[in-house]
Amino acid sequence: MDYSHDDAGLARQPIGYWSWAAHDAAVTHIRGALAEHGLTQPPWWVLNQLTDADEHGRPRAEVVAMLRGYLDVGDSLEPEIDTLITRGLVTEDPETRLRLTAEGQALRARAAERVGRAWAQLHAGIPDEEYVAALKVLQRMIHNVGGKAWHH
Repeated sequence: MDYSHDDAGLARQPIGYWSWAAHDAAVTHIRGALAEHGLTQPPWWVLNQLTDADEHGRPRAEVVAMLRGYLDVGDSLEPEIDTLITRGLVTEDPETRLRLTAEGQALRARAAERVGRAWAQLHAGIPDEEYVAALKVLQRMIHNVGGKAWHH
């Protein structure tokens, strides 16, 4: 591994750059995996919200509120949901409850397997304790400056 700086040099590096570079590389990698299945991130997030729904589905408003609660999606979710319905991946009943179709479930499963492989590539050679330590440092920095971050 060549980080091109010793620890003292890395300690003076700008977090803004490195957090942006990590975000850009990770998101580009995940988006590439999703694109192999004809998906972008917002529909993927919707499919994941519906995966855990029972046979009654989930209200559209609940899905939108949940995703807006921790993602910067603006008003883009409604058209994305409509597109999933048009593609036959999701159904919506008169009470505006959303459900995955069999095709939607199958696509979500295939994409989840591919995203899992992409995640494993991102985490290759990084022990869980180092990953957790990095996230804790980022969370502390966000908290230090009054920022917000969603927590599971």
